[in-house]
Amino acid sequence: MDPDFDTSSPFPETADIATSNDDYATRFRGATGAWMLRVQEKAVLSLLQGLPQGSTILDVGGGHGQLARPLAEAGYKVTVIGSAPSCRHRIRDLVDAGKVSFEVGNVVDLPHDAGSFDAVVAVRMLTHCSVWPTLVKEMCRVSSGIVVTDYPTSQSLNAIAPALFKAKKKFEKNTRTWTLFKHREVRDAFAASGYVMTGRVGQFFLPMVVHRALKCRPLSAFLEGVCRALGLSRLWGTPVVGRWEKRA
Repeated sequence: MDPDFDTSSPFPETADIATSNDDYATRFRGATGAWMLRVQEKAVLSLLQGLPQGSTILDVGGGHGQLARPLAEAGYKVTVIGSAPSCRHRIRDLVDAGKVSFEVGNVVDLPHDAGSFDAVVAVRMLTHCSVWPTLVKEMCRVSSGIVVTDYPTSQSLNAIAPALFKAKKKFEKNTRTWTLFKHREVRDAFAASGYVMTGRVGQFFLPMVVHRALKCRPLSAFLEGVCRALGLSRLWGTPVVGRWEKRA
């Protein structure tokens, strides 16, 4: 069996297996999808400003490659941890070329010593993780001081998302259930590990499903540009990408 397609896992939390497959990647296909990923990439890289090239970064559940590729291109030493061998599939070229390291492990009981990495990052994880506070605690533990992660918030137009879930699933086909957070919930989880938020980027004011339905990258970029100029994205943008740092 090709190890890239072995989805078996002994671990209790495996949300990243689904986000690391080719079907999930179709959510970001085409020009609009590439634009959405670019917005996310720019947000993450902006929040890592000041972290020198060559710094070590653990990408938790990052088999989707949404961060591993840009982080490696930015000069960071990236390790991706996934719940199963199949989580290597979409970053196989990076791993084979030695640009990124990959390991299989428990994403909510990370097999690393405290402070093993200069920074820890994760996207598409908190919202699908059934024990997300444990995930937060583990990311904080293995970082020497910086954690960057995303979360969708109900303090946005996403507040109506649960009521529209059936329609969203019908349109997107591969939509999964997810958790919407209040900012305070996430801040409190990080505070329990001694971390404080030092940066925040609201990615989109309009729900992402709207942009997928429009299928018009220039229009989506224009609409979101207007929302940013009006300050709407800063106040009510989602998903939020946040930077947390260990208190001195």
